[in-house]
Amino acid sequence: MTGFVKTEPRKIEGNVFEMIGDEWMLVTASDKDGKFNTMTASWGGVGVLWGEPVAFVFVRPQRYTHEFVESGEKATLSFFRGGYKKELGYCGKVSGRDTDKIADTGLTPVRTDEGAVGFSEAELVLSCRKLYTDKLREAGFHDEAVRAASYPNRDYHTVCVYKIEGVYEKKEEK
Repeated sequence: MTGFVKTEPRKIEGNVFEMIGDEWMLVTASDKDGKFNTMTASWGGVGVLWGEPVAFVFVRPQRYTHEFVESGEKATLSFFRGGYKKELGYCGKVSGRDTDKIADTGLTPVRTDEGAVGFSEAELVLSCRKLYTDKLREAGFHDEAVRAASYPNRDYHTVCVYKIEGVYEKKEEK
């Protein structure tokens, strides 16, 4: 990826709580044919699971990106750190079923070495491979107030756990 330096997951810089919860990220999933869709997310995280560096995100079943999450193995999380809030807001409100969000926002898709799709405007791209998906279930909630506030229509997210296979940071090579 031109303009990026590939590094290791343990070397990711920044506060992930701010990066995900405040600045948001684009979750971009690719199907087996290389088609992709992206959506804005403010829920998720990174850590270690099953001895692997992982990222996890949540995708509602009615989102177009959900089809790509289900059918494909590759995804990226793209972080823009302080910019592109308008574009990310648009990608969170408009469906890729109905319009070409990429063309509308002017974002530039790029393939990672692992074959996933990120964006050249991002400051950080996590290139991932799917390890696990499952639908959240009502019976799993221990706090009814959280369930009721987040799922009044009981349209529970699918949780997606991805192995982080590549980390791309926009900065000069040393």
